[in-house]
Amino acid sequence: MADQKIPQVTAKRLPLYYRYLEKLHAIGKQRVSSAGLADALQIDPATIRRDFSYLGELGKKGYGYNVTYLLQFLRDFLKQDEVTNVVLIGVGNLGTALLRYNFYRSHNTKIVAGFDQDVSKVGTEIDGIPIFAMDRLSEVLALHHVEVAILTVPASVAQATTNFLVNAGIRGILNFTPARLNAPSNIRIHHIDLTVELQTLIYFLKNFPAEEDVNDFTLNSDGDD
Repeated sequence: MADQKIPQVTAKRLPLYYRYLEKLHAIGKQRVSSAGLADALQIDPATIRRDFSYLGELGKKGYGYNVTYLLQFLRDFLKQDEVTNVVLIGVGNLGTALLRYNFYRSHNTKIVAGFDQDVSKVGTEIDGIPIFAMDRLSEVLALHHVEVAILTVPASVAQATTNFLVNAGIRGILNFTPARLNAPSNIRIHHIDLTVELQTLIYFLKNFPAEEDVNDFTLNSDGDD
């Protein structure tokens, strides 16, 4: 079942379910209904049931979902026991914040190195994460088996940096720059434009009732180019 193709919108929600189930398991909760998940996550219960239906028969009508079983199923499905190493390119203000954050709530994603052109930053560390010059990229990628990069460089050099990353063997890029990047079709790029997301949030606050569910618009990356 783990090889089954599921919709991208469903794939984006699975980590949300996983994190909440971790909390339920920690407090000893044994079962949960789709309605209970819906209340906690602000996702329509029909959507939750449809998401889980792509994965198989995970619950029972009138009983709900066994928390321990569902948590273990999602852990295996999402490969939560495998650590994915990531590098960050561009150690400015945002890059530094992300290095300090370093996915502290995730046990399976870790930034192992930062890269920057500024010689004053090369050779330093941020919360134990070493900063390298760009000419060390291929070496570090091979050492840590890295295929994913976070891009926080100025927009003016985003495309050139992307080209460099692709040539070095990066297969996935989380792009925090406003630049729309071009890359080969086998390279996955997710865009997170904080300005656009903030403007979208303000628009919905002004134009929709408070009870309207707009959670789907929060920091949703828009897929690959």
